[in-house]
Amino acid sequence: MADLDLLNQSLARNVKRWRNERGFTLDALAARAGVSRGMLIQIEQARTNPSIGTVVKIGDALGISITTLLDYEQGPKVRIVPADQAVRLWHTDAGSYNRLLAGTEAPGPLEMWDWRLMPGDHSPSDPHPAGTVELVHVTAGELTLTVDGEKYPVPAGSSVSFEANSAHTYGNEGQAPVEMIMCVSVPGVR
Repeated sequence: MADLDLLNQSLARNVKRWRNERGFTLDALAARAGVSRGMLIQIEQARTNPSIGTVVKIGDALGISITTLLDYEQGPKVRIVPADQAVRLWHTDAGSYNRLLAGTEAPGPLEMWDWRLMPGDHSPSDPHPAGTVELVHVTAGELTLTVDGEKYPVPAGSSVSFEANSAHTYGNEGQAPVEMIMCVSVPGVR
């Protein structure tokens, strides 16, 4: 089975499982996630390849990580993710990308990402649920982080943390690629 097919099958199974575990109807999850009921049906039937934004919204609405939504096997308590199995969820033709390196539920979703932003590229993000925190460490270049309309330059070697419940954008306004590691902590569903 191709990687994309495997991911779509895993996503379908896990969205349905977690939706049922949380006691959400299709309509309730659609409203919480801000996606259409029809899109959820297509996802649960593995008939679509949703955008990363849609997967993030569904994970946030369910209170689980993207790693959990895309997990295709129940692993042991120690889970090693080989480099070639890191999931690339976003990329541009210029060479920008992000990769989900690892994630867990502790006590809410906790994810670690590897990012590359090529000069001129930007990746906007919708607000996450209240209580979500993002931590970023820039290893190369200078990140321009925009939170709630205000720009913050973050040079290589620097780290930044922020509450991610408002619109934010990761951007590269420099001439060299930006490389960074990001961790996202989302509060669990109560």
